[in-house]
Amino acid sequence: MKKVKVIGGGLAGPEAALQAAAQGCEVALYEMRPHRSTEAHLTADFAELVCSNSLKSESENSAPWLLKQEMRLAGSVLLQQADASAVPAGHALAVDRELFSQRVAERIAAEPRITVHREEVTTLDENDPETLTILATGPLTSPALTAELTRLTGSGHLAFYDSISPIVDASSIDMEKVYLAARWDKGTADYINCPFTREEYERFLAALTTAERVPPKAWEQIPEAGSEVPEAAGQPQYFEGCLPIEEIARRGPETLRFGPMKPAGLTNPRTGRWPYAVVQLRQENLRADSYNIVGFQNHLKYGEQARVFRLIPGLENARFLRYGQIHRNTYINAPSLLTETLQLRDHPSILIAGQLSGVEGYTESIASGLLAGRYAAALARGLQPVPAPRLSANGSLTHYITHAEAKRFQPANITFDLIPPLEEELRRKIRDKKERHRLQCDRALEAWRQWLAVG
Repeated sequence: MKKVKVIGGGLAGPEAALQAAAQGCEVALYEMRPHRSTEAHLTADFAELVCSNSLKSESENSAPWLLKQEMRLAGSVLLQQADASAVPAGHALAVDRELFSQRVAERIAAEPRITVHREEVTTLDENDPETLTILATGPLTSPALTAELTRLTGSGHLAFYDSISPIVDASSIDMEKVYLAARWDKGTADYINCPFTREEYERFLAALTTAERVPPKAWEQIPEAGSEVPEAAGQPQYFEGCLPIEEIARRGPETLRFGPMKPAGLTNPRTGRWPYAVVQLRQENLRADSYNIVGFQNHLKYGEQARVFRLIPGLENARFLRYGQIHRNTYINAPSLLTETLQLRDHPSILIAGQLSGVEGYTESIASGLLAGRYAAALARGLQPVPAPRLSANGSLTHYITHAEAKRFQPANITFDLIPPLEEELRRKIRDKKERHRLQCDRALEAWRQWLAVG
């Protein structure tokens, strides 16, 4: 049996390593931290959550719920640890970052088939007949490995900007001005809501849109194709699913009120009405001593963040434990490079997983690691892996990244737009969207169970 080499200790890498090991493979797991860190990581821990601490909705029959249900059925180890590290977050699955990383590290240490190497990998051997490689180095892949990937693919790579939301000390929040609620009363009231009047919103908007931004650093610039060293390349290429808050605000005075500051479904118990706009704070850890400002990723100078965000009602005296940041996110052009089993078309002994493959989001990254680990284990036994079923959430996400239009390819979260619709006759018969989604989920889970049974 061939050995499996996993490069990257974020989310996809550990999941891939644990999946391959569970199926009898000897696995070498490489992580360059702490010897070499990245511009966004704060620790050398496995599965460090760099941005939010949320793994998205747990609302039944939603697309993120479906993806997680499939992962649970497949024995996703990282999702098990996320469930065990959960903090209150309404109808979402959010985790205590430190506890989550600690539990993932313990599972890796307890697996005798995994050997951990704390060193940087700078080359890829596509011709090694004894080893399968899973590259899961994430959005800040090192320049050396980026150059290696460019050498192998011959097409360079793309980049967009990913972001980190600020975190505030819970004790510095003025609880007399805020209220607890979940949107539309879904789940428990775990979010702190900071309500705005129209005048407060307009004052905040004016400050936000005129605040001084951080000039892009060299490593944040979009690299030219085939170049190891990034060069300045004009306007930043933002990913639409993770725009900086100030960029959203510049698109029009109402964009925030219909986006991250949407008040719909968040009745203020003091007034009995929705506020004009609202900012939500989500619990960061089990101690509930810190909260992140939901959707407030930004690229403002730290002093400007403090000035502007203290205009949020309830945060006038906020102490910031972490300011928002922007970092460059690298991914391959998967439609032109990857097969449905996450193998490079021209170098099938190398698999790509996680955000590097073009999936976006924590849960999606873990899911791609789960698939890559299972596919690598099949290849190690001399078998051709069967792709995840198209009707499933996992299969639909992989189908998107491997079949999207290459010229316009952008990373994707799991949504129902990616999952095949119901048959035309059923669509005409069933008008209710929730019922359609329920039937799509039932169909997906059945296809997924059948795939697991033969895989």
